[in-house]
Amino acid sequence: MLKTLLESNKKLALILIKTQREVFSKIAGENISKKRGEGYDFQELREYETGDDIRHIDWIISAKTTKPYVKVFHQQKELNVVIVPFLCGSLHFGTRTLKKDLLTQICVLLSYSCVKQNNPFESYICSDTLFLCTQKTKQLFGVRRLAEKVESFDVLGKTLDYSYSTQALYRQIQRKSMLFLIGDFFDTHDLNLMALSLKHEIVLIIVRDRFEENPAELGELNITDPALGMSAEISLNKNTLHSYRKKIVQNDEMLYKKLQTAGVRFVKIYTDEDPAEKIIALMEKA
Repeated sequence: MLKTLLESNKKLALILIKTQREVFSKIAGENISKKRGEGYDFQELREYETGDDIRHIDWIISAKTTKPYVKVFHQQKELNVVIVPFLCGSLHFGTRTLKKDLLTQICVLLSYSCVKQNNPFESYICSDTLFLCTQKTKQLFGVRRLAEKVESFDVLGKTLDYSYSTQALYRQIQRKSMLFLIGDFFDTHDLNLMALSLKHEIVLIIVRDRFEENPAELGELNITDPALGMSAEISLNKNTLHSYRKKIVQNDEMLYKKLQTAGVRFVKIYTDEDPAEKIIALMEKA
């Protein structure tokens, strides 16, 4: 299947191959809790204590030692993961790599990590509406399906309504889950994660390009808004850049305050970074 994908979409196939190698070589094995309990993975033998389940007595070892010994098992903890890319026109930007390509790679990293840790995952795409991207699965084909859908999604002309999206996610996802919300998260005045965070555990992944946070003085430019499709002449001089940077700082300060209030963890990844290390660290803490 990857060979066919390589022929039709070389960029996406290379992302899948590189990311799978990184995840399966670096991330820990199945997501097994340190708690003791009834499971399928043997942990240790120890002497019988009052209250232990007699069904777990190892009669062979007990006979050899003349003392009752019980088997202790790992309690397996299955984590339900939901991957939610927020796709809009502003992702069609990047000085080295498009933010949308970085977002696609992050979705692949998260889903491969789920497969590696034997956790089921599903995905939704948030844009001008919310729709199911991939159904719940633990299989590799789900990773490729997610990657294909996100990569092929046309973000140009798309805008986001964060209030609608978060309310739709709250209604749609019933089982307690770990939600990974991925986007550039500009203009988040209507973003409210409080209700969603009370129901689920949320991790916000912010994708940015360093130039859009700290642009250089380039003089007179004609730019097109990829979300609204509108063009305008602007001047990137000292005064306009100072005002612009101030707005970016205010946007992020407001966003961080909202995340802190809602108890939401977050990480920011830039287009000139390799996201693998940060994403794998997130998944191992899950």
